[in-house]
Amino acid sequence: MVLVYAESPNGQLKKSAFEAVTYGKKVAASLGVPCAAVVLGTNATNAGELGRYGADRVLNIGEAGLNQLDNQVATAVLAAAAEQLKATVLILSHSSTGKSVAGRLAVRLNAGLVSGVNSLPEVSGQELRVKKSVFSGKAVVEYAITSPVKILSLMGNAVRAENAGAPVSVESLSVAVPAGRIRVTSVKTIEGRVPLPEAEVVVSAGRGMKDPSNWGIVEELAETIGATTACSRPVADSHWRPHHEHVGQTGIAIRPNLYIAIGISGAIQHLAGVNNSKVIVVINKDAEAPFFKAADYGVVGDLFEVVPRLTEAFRRFKAAN
Repeated sequence: MVLVYAESPNGQLKKSAFEAVTYGKKVAASLGVPCAAVVLGTNATNAGELGRYGADRVLNIGEAGLNQLDNQVATAVLAAAAEQLKATVLILSHSSTGKSVAGRLAVRLNAGLVSGVNSLPEVSGQELRVKKSVFSGKAVVEYAITSPVKILSLMGNAVRAENAGAPVSVESLSVAVPAGRIRVTSVKTIEGRVPLPEAEVVVSAGRGMKDPSNWGIVEELAETIGATTACSRPVADSHWRPHHEHVGQTGIAIRPNLYIAIGISGAIQHLAGVNNSKVIVVINKDAEAPFFKAADYGVVGDLFEVVPRLTEAFRRFKAAN
């Protein structure tokens, strides 16, 4: 069996959960085994929707103690579920939760782990061979997992969630839930926009904006095309924008379908976090900016003239279509 951990913070299934289940279904098909998804907590009211994305079974460990995620408790519960179901492959999202749980889970299950994969594995006898990007996307390496139990964490936007099935009934799964050693006193979440790791369109800006008061044209473009906003590290360090918007090697690594970089020179540290984007558009008045070498499309011009005109062009296109 392939077992997928579908994250559902506050009872809401994330886009990454649908991607992971789609990926898990494809892995299960190559192995000739069923695919099951497991959801933790008592709030996942729409967990059966995972059947639309490929889950043959949806299992819920409905303990109230799992509503607020404790990574150590989640690891113990997922390990117990995997052992009970005799799962041979576990799939997680390469999110902050997945990163925290995957390594612990590998130790508990004596499993081989490849994190941050972006392609389907190949079955070679008892092995799974899977490729992933390394060295900030400059190379690709192939791993062979030979252990009886195998764990993969999937990069966001690496696989498009495929809604091709039907909802399934949610089954209760009973496992021992240990007492956590962490007490959650409050939770503050960012509301209103798609989180950067899940965003398909991202509009990002750098020091070329000159002043935080000029950010309105960036937000206007993002709102027009339904994008999430981001920024370079110098902008976040200067407190022009919140640190959760910082993308790059020392910030959040993203792989959207479209990344628009405005007034960002393209230092290697920034490129390391965004160069897996499917399409990169660069707007910069410096024709020698390093970012143009990585761009699929580039506009050499004053961003204060280009961006408003681009926003207006998008508005006309949307109105006509």
